[in-house]
Amino acid sequence: MTLVVDASVACKWFVAESDSDAAEALLASGQSLLAPDLIIAELCNVAWVKLRRGEIVSDQAAGMVDGLPELLDQIVSSAQLASHALNIANELDHPAYDCFYLAAAGQHGARMITDDRRLLSKVAGSVWAQRVIRLGDDLPVD
Repeated sequence: MTLVVDASVACKWFVAESDSDAAEALLASGQSLLAPDLIIAELCNVAWVKLRRGEIVSDQAAGMVDGLPELLDQIVSSAQLASHALNIANELDHPAYDCFYLAAAGQHGARMITDDRRLLSKVAGSVWAQRVIRLGDDLPVD
């Protein structure tokens, strides 16, 4: 199965947070993992915020940014997802940057895995609900 991961999941590969164990299990699961290239900018921002707050040190922040591409099987160009992401954002009334991950899932016939509670709430009851898995939930068997 192919899974699209977002920054809420990827961050947990580098920083101990709630459900980091589930994120680590995902890495070990052998699933094919992909993300839009937007994930790099988002993880850079997360690293910067955590560094500013003193939650991590600069070497750890650099490790997050440098190590991410090695953990993904594919990084998809955001340019090829933009129109679809905008349509999804309008449909869900939700910020477009999160919708790039949904667009990638739709384009690749994949499921998206996230720990973003706000996004999970937005997709609940929508046509996108079947494409999204909450980090920590059992992965479906295909």
